[in-house]
Amino acid sequence: MAAPGKTTFPIVPRRQPHVTAAGQWGAAEGRYSPPRRARSLFSAGRRGSRWRCRSPRSARTQNVLGEKGRRIRELTAVVQKRFGFPEGSVELYAEKVATRGLCAIAQAESLRYKLLGGLAVRRACYGVLRFIMESGAKGCEVVVSGKLRGQRAKSMKFVDGLMIHSGDPVNYYVDTAVRHVLLRQGVLGIKVKIMLPWDPSGKIGPKKPLPDHVSIVEPKEEILPTTPISEQKGGKPEQPAMPQPVPTA
Repeated sequence: MAAPGKTTFPIVPRRQPHVTAAGQWGAAEGRYSPPRRARSLFSAGRRGSRWRCRSPRSARTQNVLGEKGRRIRELTAVVQKRFGFPEGSVELYAEKVATRGLCAIAQAESLRYKLLGGLAVRRACYGVLRFIMESGAKGCEVVVSGKLRGQRAKSMKFVDGLMIHSGDPVNYYVDTAVRHVLLRQGVLGIKVKIMLPWDPSGKIGPKKPLPDHVSIVEPKEEILPTTPISEQKGGKPEQPAMPQPVPTA
C-alpha cells in the first residue's frame, strides 16, 4: 500500500536479450554481437566479411576452413540459422588476402594479439609500422590510446610516410581499422590507417591516381643520321591569278 500523496509505478520485469546460435541481439540497444565462431576467426587473420554474394577474406584461409572443411561448414550453418535462409541455399568461400601488409584490419588484429601477449606497446607498434611500409604502402599511422603505463590514460601515435586526411581520395586511398584490447588495467583502443599506393592494375591499390599527381612523359628517342643527306624541298606554290576589274565607259 503506497503512502498518501506518493505516486507508485508498476514494476516491469526487464526483458532478456534474445540469444541465438549465430550471435546476440541487445533488447534495448538493438546492438548485435557477432557469433563466437566468427570472432574466433580473427586469430586466423580474418579481414572481414562481405555478405553481398561475396566471400570472407582471411590472411590464412586454411585456418578458416578447418580440418576437412569442418569450420567452414559450421560457419555456413551459423549464417543460415541466423538469417533464416532455407537449408542448402548458403555457401561460404574463403578468399585469401593478397597483401596482408596493406590490410588495416589484418594489421590491427596483429597488433591486438601482440599486446595481449604482453609485448611492449612501442615495440609492437614499430614492428607493425615497419611491416606495413615494407609491404609497399605510401604511408601509415598507428594510434594506441588508454592506460598504457600508469593510471593516467594517454595516446601514442606512430606515423611513417605520406598520409592524406581530406578530400575524396581518402575514401579509396586510406584503409582504416579500429580494434579494442581488453587488458588487466583497462581497455586499449587501436586505430590503424594505411595509405595505399597507386596501382593501375588495381591489385594492391586504387586504379585512379591522386588529383595532384603529375606524370612527365619521356620524349621519344630521335634517330640521328649517320651520313650527311640533302633534302630537296619544293618551292612555294604560285598564287592564283586575281581577276582584273573590267573598266566601264
